[in-house]
Amino acid sequence: MKFQVKATDSKSNARSGTFQTEHGIVETPIFMPVGTGGTVKGVHQHELSEDIHAQIILGNTYHLYLRPGIEIIRKAGGLHKFINWNSPILTDSGGYQVFSLADNRKLKEEGAKFQSHIDGSSHLFTPENIVDIQRVIGADIIMAFDECTPYPCEYKNAKKSMELTHRWLERGINHFKNTNPLYGYEQFFFPIIQGSVYKDLRKISAETAAGYDMPGNAIGGLSVGEPEEEMYSMLNEVTSLLPLDKPRYLMGVGTPVNILEAISMGVDMFDCVMPTRNGRNGMLFTSEGIINIKNKKWQDDLSPLDENGTSIVDKQYSKAYLRHLVVSSEILGAQIASIHNLSFYLSLMKTAREKIKDGIFASWKTQMVPKLMQRL
Repeated sequence: MKFQVKATDSKSNARSGTFQTEHGIVETPIFMPVGTGGTVKGVHQHELSEDIHAQIILGNTYHLYLRPGIEIIRKAGGLHKFINWNSPILTDSGGYQVFSLADNRKLKEEGAKFQSHIDGSSHLFTPENIVDIQRVIGADIIMAFDECTPYPCEYKNAKKSMELTHRWLERGINHFKNTNPLYGYEQFFFPIIQGSVYKDLRKISAETAAGYDMPGNAIGGLSVGEPEEEMYSMLNEVTSLLPLDKPRYLMGVGTPVNILEAISMGVDMFDCVMPTRNGRNGMLFTSEGIINIKNKKWQDDLSPLDENGTSIVDKQYSKAYLRHLVVSSEILGAQIASIHNLSFYLSLMKTAREKIKDGIFASWKTQMVPKLMQRL
């Protein structure tokens, strides 16, 4: 995968680097906007690339498999062509989505049988057909099929789940190695580390994943309800065991503060629905803190969305105007808020890379965290 560490911070484990796919080079640490069903909600592809400066986006196997269906994606020549996105794509395997269907799925050694949330139809995901589906989707980075445990989770259940994930991982890797990409470019397979909030299980899972020597490794099963201190403790445990020369991807995390803390522990890749989902509901992440734009205090505030923001919308629209759109349920309000939040996240990543290069990431993070946490 040609991952290269370009710089490291002097007082933390933060590092910046690049990895290369045939759809482009990605600079790390990086945040991936979530395009679950082939769209980052409310945002055009040209806005993603030209205004937000997204280098890579995420799609989801479960949702794409159910709708529009993999045969349509195959006919289009893969997801890149189907959605007209020429930069890298990562696909989550759907393990988390199947986990969230607790009342409508059954786990067994073969795989996970579940009912579609769309029409109730029955389906079976296995470690092998998840690889096949992601081959058809054509993502540059594809994920292993895993079981994500809830929080809280008893130790014996977490251990049993992790061991099933490891057996599925071996099957998935074997199938990946015995199949070929469909569209003429290489795909990369990442294992997923599980183990709930138990250090010994996380250690076993990290060593198991690293032992397969795949191009990168993912950390799953966090930000599912556990206290932040538990999440950070598990990250410290895992990142200390993963190889330095491969990217580390923390799945589904999180707030800007969560991301900065994880970067300081050596994590390279992130995704989360928070910028777009929270934006649609009126929450803005800014350089000075968090804004609930629905609050009446912004009703006649004609200042920019973020005085220090770099987004195309930050200087174009005022807080008062965006509040008017959001409380009026105008679609444009959700679009502006989503573009702003995604731009903020990507700008934060760019600044983090610069601070790592300068060797001052740790001190910069210490200054930023209190500001990012405050409610304005």
